[in-house]
Amino acid sequence: MKVYDAASIRNVALVGHSGSGKTQLVSALLFDAGAVNRLGRVDEGSTVTDYDDEEIARKHTLSASLAYAEWNKHKINFIDTPGMANFLSDARAALRVADAALVVVDAVSGVEVSTEKVWEVATELGVPRLIVLNRFDRERASLDRSLESLRTVFGRTVIPIQLPVGEEKNFKGIINLVTMRAWTFAADASGKATEGDVPADLSSAAGTAREALIEMVAEADDALMEKFFDAGTLTEEELGAGLKRGIAGGRLFPVLCASAGANIGMPPILDAVVTYVPSPLERPLKARKADGEEVEVPTEESGATSAFVWKTVADPFAGRITMFRVLSGALKADSTVHNLSKDVPERLGHLVLLQGKTQTNVPELRAGDLGAVAKLKETLTSDMIGDSKARAGLPPIKFPEPVISYAIEPKSRGDEDKISTALHRLQEEDPTISYNRDAQTKELLLAGQGQSHIEVTVAKLKRRFGVEVTLKLPRIPYRETITASVEAHGRHKKQTGGHGQFGDCKVKFEPLPRGADFEFANDIFGGAIPRQFVPAIEKGIQDSRMRGFLAGYPMVDFRATVFDGSFHAVDSNELSFKMAGSLAFKDGMSRARPTLLEPVMNVEVYAPSDFAGDLMGDLNSRRGRIGGMDTRGASTIIRAKVPMAEMLTYEQHLTSATGGRGSYHMEFSHYEEVPPHLHSKIIAASKAERGAEAAEEV
Repeated sequence: MKVYDAASIRNVALVGHSGSGKTQLVSALLFDAGAVNRLGRVDEGSTVTDYDDEEIARKHTLSASLAYAEWNKHKINFIDTPGMANFLSDARAALRVADAALVVVDAVSGVEVSTEKVWEVATELGVPRLIVLNRFDRERASLDRSLESLRTVFGRTVIPIQLPVGEEKNFKGIINLVTMRAWTFAADASGKATEGDVPADLSSAAGTAREALIEMVAEADDALMEKFFDAGTLTEEELGAGLKRGIAGGRLFPVLCASAGANIGMPPILDAVVTYVPSPLERPLKARKADGEEVEVPTEESGATSAFVWKTVADPFAGRITMFRVLSGALKADSTVHNLSKDVPERLGHLVLLQGKTQTNVPELRAGDLGAVAKLKETLTSDMIGDSKARAGLPPIKFPEPVISYAIEPKSRGDEDKISTALHRLQEEDPTISYNRDAQTKELLLAGQGQSHIEVTVAKLKRRFGVEVTLKLPRIPYRETITASVEAHGRHKKQTGGHGQFGDCKVKFEPLPRGADFEFANDIFGGAIPRQFVPAIEKGIQDSRMRGFLAGYPMVDFRATVFDGSFHAVDSNELSFKMAGSLAFKDGMSRARPTLLEPVMNVEVYAPSDFAGDLMGDLNSRRGRIGGMDTRGASTIIRAKVPMAEMLTYEQHLTSATGGRGSYHMEFSHYEEVPPHLHSKIIAASKAERGAEAAEEV
């Protein structure tokens, strides 16, 4: 494989809603570019970028993967990303290292929920976007309806640079509005095409669409606007150059037409990527210096070597596979670099290009390129590696916090020791999962972005690491808090002959605003309690608050201020004051009107408008508060705040209620008090659960 310089590299991430055809599109692009010798298909499990057993079984992309093709003396790096809401963090990571996004939209469904989410991320990162309207061969596919959906959501600067030749089963090619040439494709999915004049029956529509394109390009460029006013039009060269500048500046979003399944429209997409997507040299990335100042990092092949790690894969056979983008200089195989984030050296072995799971060794990777290396010891996602003098680094990737937890237990006792090791490896690959052992119940809790996310993680445990676990019902992370200020007294006194134990403290407990967690203050004057014993009081309160008071959930959003007490010159020690702090906590909580808090989620439901009334009624029945509703074409978006406890079965309900046509996105919003009528039920359930577990231990 030839080593390419930055000017000849194009890095594009394919993003969009689940089911829009991103993986099939990558497969067709690779086939038509000659990178692979057969057209892989999602339904057959033969695509390049969906190679994991779980992805093949589910027919959905679950993790970002790399592929590459050579086209017109350029190298194009493709990043195929997931479109399911639970797995969008990989799409966010991919957009951090891509120079443009191919936003794939179904020509029947139009803009869907995940499309909006990734568009927001691309906007935030300033990533140029090209839109691919895919699946034009499907029944009810329509350019007009799709454009209406796109412009309603993303604005009038969404502009076609292609028109389809035919729609639905008659879709057979595209018209390039820049060159005014038509491409007609063979019906056998071979990708073979003939280039010719615009069909006579589409000449008028193509002329009108080209005029609209010229006007939009001129409007986005002051210099071209003057030429447009003078000449009344733009030349093909001026139109192409203006289009490229408008795309790079985020002022224009061109639309291309295709059917990946029928292999129609791929070469024009490859041409558009090479022509209009900025090279790494033309698009500096944002970076952060050691003092925190944000700067632009230009791609320089002669600069000090640096690379940014955007993804880690846990492979049970090859070990840890680290994917990176070279920011400056050149990484060379079999060399030693420095992990700039952890300040440790790393030894590089073979550098590889990834074609899905297939690895090709390369001697070096230059600035702007994407590649991978196996078996690094310390380096993880978001780390910087390179020369020790290369100190500017990209900000770490922000991954969303887990929103739902399940208790897991091994099916066989022999797997108990393997679980933590396997989960640690998977967490390196997917930072959006977390696991910990509940101090109160001793259960191992696995947390993630949703039910399907947890199920996929459990499947990976089995397939990759041979660990089988059983999932229990999701645990709601309730919290406890207080609603009144009280002064409490804790005294621990024990005489056992010889040295005894004595600790005595008075503590004031006060409520704090939501989200404040816990504060501890020392307000002792006059040496009533020696300074060295005050941390022990805090430790006693901390341990007690994590065990809760009402139902065993952590106590949060309060301040504990120790203001008085007494000690014994001989019998007082840290353990005594820790016990005194614990007793003060129990005394205070019994009078501070404790209550339960529950997590409330921001929920967005996307569904055909026919179902809006029923879905709003259902959300109300789940104690949801409707925050607003938007109508976009034939779809409705319902926004609401709903307690997490009421959303555990929502995925199944929405699928059933809408015939699979609805989708939703959920993320944590805040904690608020549980309604009084539910208190006793939650407390009783918690006590029963803990009682059953205690009985099992006995």
